[in-house]
Amino acid sequence: MGGVPHPYWPLFDLLVRTPRLELRVPDDGDLIELAKLAALGVHADSFMPFNVPWTDEPSPKREQGLMQWHWRNRSEWSPVSWRLAFAVVEEGCIVGTQDMFARDFGILRTVETGSWLGREHQGRGIGKEMRAAVLHLAFAGLGARAARSAAFADNAASLRVSRALGYIDDGEDLTLRRGTASRQIRLRLELDDWERRRRDDIVIDGLEPCLPLLGAVS
Repeated sequence: MGGVPHPYWPLFDLLVRTPRLELRVPDDGDLIELAKLAALGVHADSFMPFNVPWTDEPSPKREQGLMQWHWRNRSEWSPVSWRLAFAVVEEGCIVGTQDMFARDFGILRTVETGSWLGREHQGRGIGKEMRAAVLHLAFAGLGARAARSAAFADNAASLRVSRALGYIDDGEDLTLRRGTASRQIRLRLELDDWERRRRDDIVIDGLEPCLPLLGAVS
């Protein structure tokens, strides 16, 4: 298969690199490291940034649920419905995850993103850097026309990252969070707006064999 290290699942060879970070599709060893990181905490107990409150689960259910979620993404993958959940690596240490997902990407050319960082790694600009990396994959690598994201109105850090990268507000939803109605802000980044901020120091490796799996073949 042309020397591809993982010919049957080439996503394991997909890498997105910035001067600071590496994004890679986690193997089971990486998932164990991510589970350990999640066990140390992702946010304050009084705050919930996620629609699905997976971090409310006690240990070891939290860690087991994280691993099952990644395995489920693999098993349910198809070119018309997929979720890339990268492990984010800084200086050899896994610090969090950056997701990118899509339905009918080959037609709609639109992706959505989500992420989390271990608490000890927050507040150092990693969130913006890893989003920039995955946006480069979406627009420069896959030929996306738009990227969408969302955050609760009180999630200032996430909203700040999106707006710094050129997203514009795209409406609001009222969403259930821990049994309470909460405002969620939708955001959207168009290709032209991304192009104006495009970086030249982000590198994608191993993408070509992955394109059929991502529904991104012209």
